[in-house]
Amino acid sequence: MAKVALGSLNAADEAAFVAALREVYEHAPWVAQAVCRQRPFATLAALHAAMMAAVRAAPAQQQLALIKGHPDLAGKAARAGAMTADSQAEQASVGLEQLSETEFAQFHRLNEAYRQKFGIPFIICARRHSKDSILQQFERRLQNSMTEETETALAEIFRIAALRLDQRLEAADHLEVHGRLSTHVLDTHSGRPAAGVLVELLELSANGEQRVMTRAATNRDGRTDAPLLAGRPLPIGRYELRFHVGEYFAGLAARLDDPPFFDVVPVRFAVAEPEGDYHVPLLVTPWTYSTYRGS
Repeated sequence: MAKVALGSLNAADEAAFVAALREVYEHAPWVAQAVCRQRPFATLAALHAAMMAAVRAAPAQQQLALIKGHPDLAGKAARAGAMTADSQAEQASVGLEQLSETEFAQFHRLNEAYRQKFGIPFIICARRHSKDSILQQFERRLQNSMTEETETALAEIFRIAALRLDQRLEAADHLEVHGRLSTHVLDTHSGRPAAGVLVELLELSANGEQRVMTRAATNRDGRTDAPLLAGRPLPIGRYELRFHVGEYFAGLAARLDDPPFFDVVPVRFAVAEPEGDYHVPLLVTPWTYSTYRGS
């Protein structure tokens, strides 16, 4: 999706303005219409704040209609391909379009329990979560009151809208919607950065599944050329970094046991802050290693 400059949107006619932003709020072009006459917006943050204020100022029934316009997570609409492109991409980012029959049944059960209690779909900003995290939130939020869930649903809708605005618009400022995960490898035996180390990032699931999210090799500075994850929220969940150091030390002709003491060094950690800055380095020799959370 090509981004539109905020300045161009400020200068557009009302029809073009609404067309560009009509799906920032799911099936609710009235939100864009409500803020159109408030232009020009000096910043993306100002536009986002105005759209949130329009939702807050709307009658309770209109807010409820906005909430009900969202699809169930991994529901029948997802399987039928009957969701908006945004919702499809958001659910796919968590792998919800590839659920096993057992997982689909679990989501269906929770969706039904939630709708039976609250009469609305369960809404969560999927890009900020892993499957495990979403399921945990389902269980926790089923204990809430209707008032609490209505407020929580609106808060999640605002998070979703912020990410959609970030994807659509180019502006001088940026919304705080992205996190960052990076690493570096330091060879403390030789006292230098470790170049050419293969690094794999895996997402770990409670059911034992492991999903490879990215692979990269360290450069001469011991870092990957780009962050392992960036330009999106970091999904709340558990992860493992695998550092293939055996090949690195063998390539240096270092004195190694046969087989070498370390081949692949795994580092398991959790992400709790989707918009956080996580730096998980490895300090390694052929016989020892350490790590920490940096930034």
